[in-house]
Order: sequence, then structure tokens, then C-alpha cells
Amino acid sequence: MPHTATWKEIKEGRVTDIYFERTKKILEAKGIDLHVRAEFIAHNFPSNWHWAVLAGVEECAEVLKDLPVDVRMMKEGTIFDTIQPVMEISGKYLDFGQYETTFLGLICQASGIATMAARCKKAAGRKEVISFGARRSHPTIVPLIERNAYIGGCDGVSAVPGAKLIGKEPVGTMPHALILIIGDTVKATKAFDEVIESKVKRVSLIDTFNDEKIEAINVAGELGDKLYAVRLDTPRSRRGDFLEIMKEVRWELDLRGYREVKIFLSGGIDERDIERYNPLADAYGVGTAISAAPVVDFSMDIIEIDGHPIAKRGKMSGSKSVLRCKECFNTRLCPVKERPGRCSCGGVEEEILVPFVSKGHLEYSLPKPSQIREFVLQQLSKVEI
Repeated sequence: MPHTATWKEIKEGRVTDIYFERTKKILEAKGIDLHVRAEFIAHNFPSNWHWAVLAGVEECAEVLKDLPVDVRMMKEGTIFDTIQPVMEISGKYLDFGQYETTFLGLICQASGIATMAARCKKAAGRKEVISFGARRSHPTIVPLIERNAYIGGCDGVSAVPGAKLIGKEPVGTMPHALILIIGDTVKATKAFDEVIESKVKRVSLIDTFNDEKIEAINVAGELGDKLYAVRLDTPRSRRGDFLEIMKEVRWELDLRGYREVKIFLSGGIDERDIERYNPLADAYGVGTAISAAPVVDFSMDIIEIDGHPIAKRGKMSGSKSVLRCKECFNTRLCPVKERPGRCSCGGVEEEILVPFVSKGHLEYSLPKPSQIREFVLQQLSKVEI
């Protein structure tokens, strides 16, 4: 029996913390059902992040479209800061209160994955980043991981169902298993070339048996112009100075006229590694750093009851606007009654917490994953890692 909830259970509000069920029971028994406004914010980011990428919006829409509530929300892929509301929901508490666990779960993990992917892509710049993390998570959430890795900035994903969800071809090279079973790196690479359709780039994994530079020379000599890249997935216990290994591989390939053969890195890589390796590497396969990214720790807080501003200690009451300058990306938080104006740089501000759902009806058509990714990449040019 799968240890996962169904969408039917989620949409019925059954995937919730018990105290919300008890709160609902108490309020119904006492005949209390007030109109409340609640916001979703992150007070802190993990790992000293300076910004995060909002994701999980499309799945929130799947739940919200059946609820009689009004929602303002940042668009999926928006880069945001702490204390900035990414979502505001307004309605009778008994209509949505028990979904707090669900909404938080949908955006916390998705945003963490998208943010880590964006950080890796920011570090890599124009060089490719491929999501390799499907094997590090429960199979039922692989499409979720790959979608959010892609919209966060990854150039491709390796898992088949994830690629199908984003409408792209899956990307991959070859596993150590193929080389071990065939018994030789060159023979395995040649077999790959003979069997796999020509549209798939020929990338040879060169760290299974012998020294990486020797294997790189051997496979380049066998495939010649067909060889697109060599991939290093060397275990850390055997790695030594990875930069020096890459320097050797690059030197030996260039010396023999294989300057066009690229170097693809994978194996325990994160954004800080990418910054270090970027002078020599041409592409990256990032696994656990993205698929097991720390979640963005959102919370849902009531900020208004029956039109009156109110919040618990440590929270700011009242509905808010998040205004962002189109030119310099400067963003400020203010009461909702304050209208967008001119930024100090002279640019025009715009509200980025926008109407999303009105009584269960979506206010705009949801964008495709490729459109969200492009939106994220545009914003990445405005921020530092």
C-alpha cells in the first residue's frame, strides 16, 4: 500500500494537523464562523539565503478553485524576500482553516526546490544545469521535484515523468552500471553510440575504472567528433582536488585536438561547488542539493477578523501590498491602501501580490513551466547569490 495521500483526501481537507480539525469542531459547536484574512510569509530563509523563489502556486490553485474564498498571490516564479506576504486568503475561517497544513506544504517544499535550482543556475550562468535528483526522493513526488527544479532555472531534468510534466525531453548520459556490465568504458560508450538515437548527445562517463584523463583520451579517440562531452562523477573519497582533475582532462583533450569536447560534472554538487568549478566545467548534473533542498519555512497568520486588523505577537496586522520597482527591483512592504508610486531610482512600482482567486474562480490563466522558468531567469539577473 503506498504511503501517500491522494488528491481526493487533500482537496477534502483531510491532510491536516489535528488541532485544525479540533478548532473546526469547536467553532461549529459554538456557532462561530467569522470572516478572516490570513497571510503566508517566511520570517527567515535557510542557509543564509538572501531571497527565494515562490513555487507550488499551480497546486494551490487546484485546491483553491473549490473554495469560496478570495486570494491574492505572487505569481509563480516570483523572487521574494522575508516578511513579504506571498499569499493572502480571505473568507470564512471554517471554509479554509483546515487547509492551512495543505497550503503550507504545497509552497514550502516546492519553493525550496525552485530556490536551490535558481541558486545553482545563477552560479552556473550560461552553463547548463540538469536536475539529477529524482532517485533521492520518494517516487510519487518525482514530477513535483523535476517541475520545480525546471521552473527554478534548470535547463533540463533526467526523470521521465518529470520531463513529461514540463513538456520537455528527459536529459541523461549513462550510468556506471552500463560500463560495469559491459566491462570497459570505451566499449560501453561505443555501444551507447551504436544503439541510442543520434539526437541524444554522446556523453561518456569516464571515472568507472581508470584515471579520468586516460579514459577521456580513449573515448575521444574512439568517437571523435561524435563525442559531445565527458562526464566526471568521481566519488569524493577518490576525488582529491577536483579542479586539478578537470585541468588534467581539459589539457589532454585540448592537446589532442578535442577542444570542442565539454566537461560535465555531477556527484554531490551544490551552488558553491559550481562557483568554484565554473572556470573549467561546461555543465552540471545536480542531484541531492536540489531534490532535498531545505524548505522555505512559511507560516500562515491571521491578520484581520471581520475587517479589523489583528495579529498575534510578533506579527504585523492588516492587509499589505508588496510594491516592486520595475527598473531596479527594489521592493517595499506597505499597508494595502498605499498605492504604487515612483521608486527613488525613478522607476515605476507595481504590485506583485495580485488577485489570484475570486470565490473559487481563477483570475488569470496559469502559465506554462517554460514561461515560469523564463520569468525566474529574468529576475535572476537582478539579484546576487
